[in-house]
Amino acid sequence: MWPGLLLAALGAIGFSGKAIIVKLAYRHGGVDAVTLLMWRMLLAMPFFLALAWWAGRGRPKLRARDWRDIVVLGFTGYYLASFLDFAGLAYITASLERLILYLNPTLVLLISVLFFHHRIERRQVLALLVSYAGVVAVFAHELHFEGAGTAVGAALVFGSAVSYAVYLALSGRVVQRLGALRLTGLASSVACGLCIGQFALLRPLSAARVPEPVLWLSLLNATACTVAPVLLVMLAIARIGAPLSAQVGMVGPMSTVLMSVFILGEPMNAWIALGTLLVLGGVFLIGRR
Repeated sequence: MWPGLLLAALGAIGFSGKAIIVKLAYRHGGVDAVTLLMWRMLLAMPFFLALAWWAGRGRPKLRARDWRDIVVLGFTGYYLASFLDFAGLAYITASLERLILYLNPTLVLLISVLFFHHRIERRQVLALLVSYAGVVAVFAHELHFEGAGTAVGAALVFGSAVSYAVYLALSGRVVQRLGALRLTGLASSVACGLCIGQFALLRPLSAARVPEPVLWLSLLNATACTVAPVLLVMLAIARIGAPLSAQVGMVGPMSTVLMSVFILGEPMNAWIALGTLLVLGGVFLIGRR
């Protein structure tokens, strides 16, 4: 079991490091969300194409319905969610960003209740209240010190969380039909194409010239914080199952808080600690049987 737990923890930490790298890239100036996302996806695309090919060996050919589902899931889960997240990080701290993104389980629950007639339990209602109280605590603290930009950034990142929650809610049957690795490779490849196309439409080619440190940060983001965590979490799920992997993934917000303090120099105070504990507590209640 320990190898599976370690894989899940490393995957969660890898995903959490994305916000740190994006914040570091913004410090070099001359880059925006569109450009950073293009470089991240351009560098990650060969890995995702290879994953889609490898996972699709010996599997049935994709039908029109399969491609439709792949495009929809690639748009919501990897393209739109990533773009809104990158844009929001220009306004808010990495700590608040990670706390908002960890509302995903509660958002999936709400979508299931509203659109799939899922019955909600009292424990789940309590989990929703606890999680959102944690985010509100940190948000109110940052809004007081950082101003209106915090509201803009929080709204963008919350939109990212909603987009990814839609992906999670819709992907269940497609995963059963295509397989998790094959779907991840294909949907991520679609998202890569969308991000590159978005840059081609909105920016001149000269905008791709970014400072050398940004290129290295983008490569690190594409490999250590995008491709590697996907594989690590998938391997963890194969060994210890999805529920336990999700529980281990709760180390993500805490690792982001610690990295933001020691790498970015962001402040660590009682409000951030309280918000982190509340969000983690709400996710824990959601994940309990």
